[in-house]
Amino acid sequence: MRRASTGAGLVVLGLAVAVAAGCASETKMKRGSGDIVADRQRVMKLNGAAWAEAQAKAKAGNLEGVAVNAEVLALYSQEIPFLFTDGSTTEKSKAKPEIWQKWPEFEAAAKNLGMQAEKLRDAARAKNEQLTQDLVKDFGRQACGTCHTPFRQPPPQQPRS
Repeated sequence: MRRASTGAGLVVLGLAVAVAAGCASETKMKRGSGDIVADRQRVMKLNGAAWAEAQAKAKAGNLEGVAVNAEVLALYSQEIPFLFTDGSTTEKSKAKPEIWQKWPEFEAAAKNLGMQAEKLRDAARAKNEQLTQDLVKDFGRQACGTCHTPFRQPPPQQPRS
């Protein structure tokens, strides 16, 4: 069995912990760049990279690596609500107004991402390859999609040539 590198996963995990520590702070200290939309887009791109890396590791049979990336996803999920302050939309943002109109559902979707990531992490830690593969197969729909579908603008369709 070939092991995929976990270096990038550890960097992402470190960043997730730093984000978690910053968001958990009750002080009014400035966090991030001061541009909440740019900060959340950066975090979501890192989240996507952690998921892509988890998929690659699952394909390679690297369950330990999958567990690391799933933990990163679980940590990120806790911070998602903090990244969507009321009225934080711009022309660059893909956030739908439904986030703030249906805030409890949005928070539930973020919590669901965390629960799904924890299930994936636990299956991988237990070295249950079949369960890990099953969870990876459905993760996009059951975790990411519960938020992206109702609360994120779809990407623009590319014209067909």
